[in-house]
Amino acid sequence: MKVVGFAGFSGCGKTTLVEQLIPELRLRGLRVSVAKHAHHHFDIDHAGKDSWRHRQAGAFEVVIASDQRLALMREFERPAQLSVHHLLAELYQGVDWVLVEGFKDSDLPKIEVWRAPEPGQSPWPVRYPEDDFVIAVATELPAQLPQPTQLPILDLNAPSQVAEWLLASADRLEYDWDLHAGLLS
Repeated sequence: MKVVGFAGFSGCGKTTLVEQLIPELRLRGLRVSVAKHAHHHFDIDHAGKDSWRHRQAGAFEVVIASDQRLALMREFERPAQLSVHHLLAELYQGVDWVLVEGFKDSDLPKIEVWRAPEPGQSPWPVRYPEDDFVIAVATELPAQLPQPTQLPILDLNAPSQVAEWLLASADRLEYDWDLHAGLLS
């Protein structure tokens, strides 16, 4: 499976780009999964629902399934610092691509998503000068990037072009399970 991350500050367009890339890759017959970093107290079920009630009663894991989907919720007894590699290990291995949103400090190849500031706003800092895992920058205004780069510049507003670039770069985005196996213990 191919894995690529999308890093950038909140509000820069990561979610929108990932959301647009999913159908672009699916149109090419590819199966796509997403791994996303969330903040501390996110929830996917709601008060009163059976799964919520089971978790509130103290279940360590609740898996719920229908003929349409499966969801697994796991409660940690104490805060756990899961790496992106832990999440990748939880995903179905039969996917072609995993798009990772967040995990900006990970050792995965990633595309930095950068948006030019609004008038009067300070520019977002960039990661690409110091982060060797940034392999491209997606932006709508490359001339306004705060620092020059030799990295490929992708049009943030052209998801089909970003998808084509990903497919052309697929060999270097193959996930190496053996390399990351030691990080899961």
